[in-house]
Amino acid sequence: MSQNPTPFIVQHEAVRDALPALDVRGALAAMFRALHREQAVQPPQSLTLLPGNAGDFITYLGAIADAKVFGAKLSPYLVTDTKPIITAWTALMSMETGQPLMWCDAGLLTVERTAGATALAVEHLAAPGARRLAVVGAGAVGQAHLRHLAPLRPWESIQVFSPGLADAAQHAANAGNAAQRATAVTLSALRALDSRVSISATLEDCVRDADVVALCTSSGTPVLADGMLSKPALITSISTNVANAHEVPPAWLPDMDVYCDYRRTTPASAGEMKLAADLHGWSAQNVVADLPELVSGNGKLPSYQRHALFRSIGLGLEDVAIAYELFRYLSERDSMAK
Repeated sequence: MSQNPTPFIVQHEAVRDALPALDVRGALAAMFRALHREQAVQPPQSLTLLPGNAGDFITYLGAIADAKVFGAKLSPYLVTDTKPIITAWTALMSMETGQPLMWCDAGLLTVERTAGATALAVEHLAAPGARRLAVVGAGAVGQAHLRHLAPLRPWESIQVFSPGLADAAQHAANAGNAAQRATAVTLSALRALDSRVSISATLEDCVRDADVVALCTSSGTPVLADGMLSKPALITSISTNVANAHEVPPAWLPDMDVYCDYRRTTPASAGEMKLAADLHGWSAQNVVADLPELVSGNGKLPSYQRHALFRSIGLGLEDVAIAYELFRYLSERDSMAK
């Protein structure tokens, strides 16, 4: 590890500029292999309430022996008189010297590691013949998922749904108010990511015949409902700050092949898993495999005879792994510049 006497302090703009050079999926795959070999440590995330009902912050921790680093991402939710303030910063430290290596804005990195983890799951879990991709949500997280998922299969169709997006597709040339213009910009960004993107008029149209459904919303209640999917599909789902948030109905879990990012921590945090255990007789023992097992070639694959669910809550180790990838890039860049 290169020694940097002064820790890097990396603001949002510098992270954004570095992102195209980072091997996100490769960094995550190496980390999950280390976790499977017990060469990485993933404690449960912790929620700390701030005094006086001022908000809270979540701490995401992790240590990776191969990289000789450990760190923490701190993500506060700060109550104000208007809109709450939500940020995220990651501290990366050396396991060799105990000194800080980097302090970086983790907003963009969180989006990238979330999409990268989903891509690892789709790479291993999607049926070999999967050809129809549906992405629900068109914000920064949805667009990141599209970037990471598009190269994984020779998709014959990529359907995207987000409320208001279909109307924007019809009236993009006449966008008037600020909201319409913003939606038109989102539409343009989606189409620039992949020429196969089509905008669905309804959620049902988007997911009906999909082989893979990537849910990329901030919904705290189910996005999917009975009868929407016409065949067994791989459904991927992410986390949001809403208590017990779940994009998939908890009642579905007993009849699904369920996977997650890390079986030791995810079932205790994922909303639909907690509710399925409390209300529908599901158990964390029913998790088929997690990403450490899948990436290491030891995870059982879905039956492809019923829906499969991959649930990600976001791990501190993912934050440490992508922060270390950013640190390596900045260190090599500075070394070459000298």
